[in-house]
Amino acid sequence: MNNFPEKVNFLWSIAELLRDAFKRSKYQDVILPFTVLRRIDCVLELTKNEVLETHNRYKGQLDNLDGILRKASGFAFYNTSPFTFERLLADPHNLAANLNAYINAFSDNMREVLEKFDFRNTIAKMDEAGLLFLVMEKFKNIDLHPDKISNMEMGYIFEELIRKFNEALNENPGEHFTPREVIRLMVNLLLAQDADALSQNHIVRTVYDPCCGSGGMLTIAEQRILEINPRAEVYLFGQEINPETFAVCKSDLCMKSADGRDAENIIFGSTLSNDQHAGRRFDYQLSNPPYGKEWKMDQAAVEAEAAKGKSGRFGAGLPRISDGQLLFLQHMLNRMNPCAAPTRQDKGGGRVAIVMNGSPLFTGDAGSGESEIRRWILENDWLEAIVALPEQLFYNTGIATYVWVLTNRKSEARKGKVQLIDATSFWAPMRKSLGDKRREISSDDIQHITRIFMDFREGKPSRIFDTTDFSCRKITVERPLRLNFQASQERMSRLQEQNAFKALAQSKKKDAAVQAKEIDMLKEVTED
Repeated sequence: MNNFPEKVNFLWSIAELLRDAFKRSKYQDVILPFTVLRRIDCVLELTKNEVLETHNRYKGQLDNLDGILRKASGFAFYNTSPFTFERLLADPHNLAANLNAYINAFSDNMREVLEKFDFRNTIAKMDEAGLLFLVMEKFKNIDLHPDKISNMEMGYIFEELIRKFNEALNENPGEHFTPREVIRLMVNLLLAQDADALSQNHIVRTVYDPCCGSGGMLTIAEQRILEINPRAEVYLFGQEINPETFAVCKSDLCMKSADGRDAENIIFGSTLSNDQHAGRRFDYQLSNPPYGKEWKMDQAAVEAEAAKGKSGRFGAGLPRISDGQLLFLQHMLNRMNPCAAPTRQDKGGGRVAIVMNGSPLFTGDAGSGESEIRRWILENDWLEAIVALPEQLFYNTGIATYVWVLTNRKSEARKGKVQLIDATSFWAPMRKSLGDKRREISSDDIQHITRIFMDFREGKPSRIFDTTDFSCRKITVERPLRLNFQASQERMSRLQEQNAFKALAQSKKKDAAVQAKEIDMLKEVTED
């Protein structure tokens, strides 16, 4: 990548301007939207005059100018205001009003992206603090055009900024950011068995991430498929509940192609309670769902879906409310492409790669929701492999993580089998730690793990089990209460030493005469 650290450091340095006027928790409210806006401005600058001429020529003559304005801009979005960053800064006294007018002049799809940042409130706060001109002037000095910074590199920049924001707040950015080497390993495991099929002519494949964050998994999967077959048609789909990362993902996919096709398939909202791709099935799915995150906000919708049984997404069972990872896995298995007829050359089916912590493996007693979900997966013979990853791979968490590989079209050799791969020793130390991330998986290690997966042989890092080896039954053994009553001299002696027995010779009566009489009587009992 071209001077990646310098670009990240430049953007992060803008936080120095915000130090006195904004809390640390609000830095990203400024830096992320302005980074997106500056990149958009760089993209549209070349065709700005053509868009303005087209807009002025046809305004009032056509009811809908969207199509011809997209064509004039060369992208799936446009801006019909006369402003650019340069022209906005030329009028500092009216900067806030002009900037809002600039945002209002974007096409609907890009305005939706910017509104997810709650940008207008941020502009007002910056203007009031006297920072708007200073921040915009600094952003003007960086060129974020895709010719200078590719979509792939921009993805790295966005995710590194998000990591820095969350690290500064001592939060866990694992919900947003999966290290790229982990994604490449997941993609390799997902596609390794399909290399021949993907090399055929006229290949169309769909890739989906139900919690897509800033889109890293989708773009790396697409890149790998196109490396195998540059003529393949790849369609990306995703859903994201975090408004900022949704905006980052959608805005960058808007710039990836002239038609912005993939950007339209990125939808905002909760996948668990409001699945926006309900009618679709996918060839490949990847995800890194949040670890240990409650699904209480989605509880009513999830329970209603589970009540549908096998016709719903969560019919196998519900995990405990404190962790929704297995809900995302059930959802993805429900969204696998069905297998085609055996006579067809394209066998259809779907493949899933998901990275989770140890909780879905070990949590839940027999008969619990977690156990029933695992049983459902094994009995349907969907689980191909589980790869144990090295620790200290993820940012701000050193916990153990595992990649699950699942499919509804296992090869004959893998049917009824599950491969467990211990890849915990396949790592190299990083030159410089990033939070708790002190290790990385090298390209050679990724290839090595992929070969172990493809060889499907017993060995030191690879064990192969029958699916039934993971079965168990919980049996409660009950027996009648057994007591032994025997009035021996030894037991009588021990009885007299017990405090409870001695207390029998005490009286709580308040009248002294009654109390003395009662004590004498009780002494006779205990002495006998």
